[in-house]
Amino acid sequence: MNLHDATETLTDYLEADIPSMLWGAPGIGKSDIVKSIAKERGWPMIDFRANLRDPVDLRGLPSIKGDTSKWLPPHDLPNADRDGSEGILFLDEINTAAPSMQAACFGLVLDRKVGEYQLPPGWRIVAAGNRQSDKAAAQRMPTALANRFAHIDVEHDVETFARWAYKNTIDPMVIAFLKFRPGLLHSMEGSDVRAFPSPRQWASVSKVATAPQHRLLRLVSGLVGSGAASEFMGFLRTLKDLPSLDLVLTQPERAPVPKDRSAMFAISIALAARVETSGELENAAIYCGRMPGEFEVLMMTDAVNRDIALSHTAAYSDWAQRNKDIIFGD
Repeated sequence: MNLHDATETLTDYLEADIPSMLWGAPGIGKSDIVKSIAKERGWPMIDFRANLRDPVDLRGLPSIKGDTSKWLPPHDLPNADRDGSEGILFLDEINTAAPSMQAACFGLVLDRKVGEYQLPPGWRIVAAGNRQSDKAAAQRMPTALANRFAHIDVEHDVETFARWAYKNTIDPMVIAFLKFRPGLLHSMEGSDVRAFPSPRQWASVSKVATAPQHRLLRLVSGLVGSGAASEFMGFLRTLKDLPSLDLVLTQPERAPVPKDRSAMFAISIALAARVETSGELENAAIYCGRMPGEFEVLMMTDAVNRDIALSHTAAYSDWAQRNKDIIFGD
């Protein structure tokens, strides 16, 4: 399921206090799902990396009292007095931990208890990991541990990534490129899987997108690989022939329209990221209406995904009425 559906599913499991496990390829956004839910609810999230621990670390250290000993739990497990009454204990990359460490998690996940430690009642457990086919050092999860989780398989999806990207100020040309080449949102094809396209890495590309052109290719190559970087740079070269957005938004019927499809994607997404008022949205729709119909739809839907308030403007209402067959189907 895509990130949106996975978020909804995880939220339902959290409401029911059912330990859950997110599965998916590296860089797809599993951790971001958990962080976004915790942030939305105002909950703390404690990231406990089982792959960096030994079983004795989970149980804690013994404290001698008279003729007996008591196990003192690790400081970085949730404590209600210190961390609050509700939160998420996130066991990220759990299936890269040694089998003995995964076995040590049995009681924590099912009984919410390990040694002398008891997970506070309002805290939920979420885990995440890569599949063995993802070449990410993942190990087979013991069935006894796997059966303690509800499992959510997460897949990449350009539309869901775009909605996230608009909210997180990702460079519009990164979004436009991935709309144009959705197959490059995530790809581990080829023998060199050190640098490969993933949602996480495209977000990093956005951080270097304003670098000087003579350095940009090697910067992007180091993040997503040479093949995807070359295509991205070719896409950016189409921008030199685009009219300014100010011209488009003030003279939508006179501004020149690109002939190349990649340039049409670029200017449609650039407009979607730019428009702020009903008048600008109307002019952007007029301009995109001079291109094949898919680009007017692309601009409108992405503009609303970026700023839901635009869906309440007269420009959007008029457009939606004219295009109700496209929006709602026959």
